[in-house]
Amino acid sequence: MGGSLQNIINTLFGEGTQSVDIIILLTVLTLLPSILLMMTAFTRIVIVLGFLRNAMGVQSAPPNQVVIGLALFLTFFVMGPTLTEIYDTAYVPYSNGEMTQEEFFTTAMVPAREFMRSQTYNTDMDFFIQLSGLELESYEETPDRVLIPAFMTSELKHAFQMGFMIYIPFIVIDMIVASTLMAMGMMMLPPAMISLPFKIILFVMTDGWQLTIGTLVQGFSRQ
Repeated sequence: MGGSLQNIINTLFGEGTQSVDIIILLTVLTLLPSILLMMTAFTRIVIVLGFLRNAMGVQSAPPNQVVIGLALFLTFFVMGPTLTEIYDTAYVPYSNGEMTQEEFFTTAMVPAREFMRSQTYNTDMDFFIQLSGLELESYEETPDRVLIPAFMTSELKHAFQMGFMIYIPFIVIDMIVASTLMAMGMMMLPPAMISLPFKIILFVMTDGWQLTIGTLVQGFSRQ
């Protein structure tokens, strides 16, 4: 009995690579939603898609599951080079026993930090560095606890800027339709009901999905 209990303990908490890998995997899976929101392109993409749906005035088309699914796969598309670099420089050497856990996490954060830094405004970096009370000689010395909130704030700024630009053509259509109905004396007819088909036609004729997705992806490629 004692031997069996000891074997179980060794299996769960032993120093074997397999046990450590399982613990790391469970930890990563637990933190995955937070990592997805804080350190990837997901936040900007899902907010912009939400702005697009609201600007068109279609509250349930596409449904939330489709919007989140599209945002998720666009995130994988945008983060592809970063994830590949993490796999090649960190995971492969670690799985081959060429580096320790600490070295693995440090190496894996390098591509992630490069991505976040390339998308972060300097004003946001300076703001959070000032809040932290740190004195840094360069942005490369910024710790993760400062870089991540600065990156998230910049992503919110990017998303709301794009959302504003998306709203403009649809607001123009609403104003034209409302003015036309008022001039015709049809004030009891809701303008939104008339403008919705025109918004959809405009979006389809201009290939709106391709324009929106293309702008999102190209925005992440700019450094």
